[in-house]
Amino acid sequence: MRYVYHMVPNKLIGTKLIPLNGLKNVHPELYRRYIKKYHDHPDRPQLLKKKIPKLNCLWNDVLHFLPLHPNHVYKAIQDLGIRTKENQEFFKIPIEALKKNKNGFYLYSEHNYKGPAAQIEQDEIDIMDISTYEELIKLPRSSIEYYKNEHQKGNRFGLFHFIPHVLSLGDVEIKEAEIITWNKD
Repeated sequence: MRYVYHMVPNKLIGTKLIPLNGLKNVHPELYRRYIKKYHDHPDRPQLLKKKIPKLNCLWNDVLHFLPLHPNHVYKAIQDLGIRTKENQEFFKIPIEALKKNKNGFYLYSEHNYKGPAAQIEQDEIDIMDISTYEELIKLPRSSIEYYKNEHQKGNRFGLFHFIPHVLSLGDVEIKEAEIITWNKD
C-alpha cells in the first residue's frame, strides 16, 4: 500500500482533515488557532495569498502531505544532534483517501524556492494521478543541509523545507488512517 503523511493536529474535530481556509466556516475557533502560525515571521503572512498553479487555488485551500515516511526527517535531525520531540504523531493515510480530490505534487526544492512571499511557478506543480503515486524513499540532501545551517545559526526551522509535498484540494477522511510516531520506522 502507498501512503501520504500528515502531522496530527493538536486539536481535531471530527474524522476529516480540512484545509485551513475550509475551517474558517465550519470550525472558526480552530481556524483562529491555526492561522497564528502564519504570523511568526514577517514573510509568512504572504503564504496566505500564495496561489497554486494548476490547482487554481490558494496555499491554504489545500491539505499539505509529506510523500515520505516522517522517520526520515526524524533521523536526519537526530543525526545532526538536534533535539526534537521524540513521539511526534503523524497520520499514515492510504493514498486512496485522496481520490475524490484534485491533487498536485509540489516540486519544492532548493533550486526553485525563492522564499515564502514568492509565487509558485507552473513547472513546480504536477497534477497527480494517485494510481501512479510512489512514496519518496529518502530525504533530499538540501533538507539536511538546511537543518544543519539553520541549527548552527540558532534559528528555528521548518521540518519539511525542500521536501516535495502532495497538495490535495478538498477534505480527506482519516477514519482508516493509522497514527504513527516519527521516531519509529
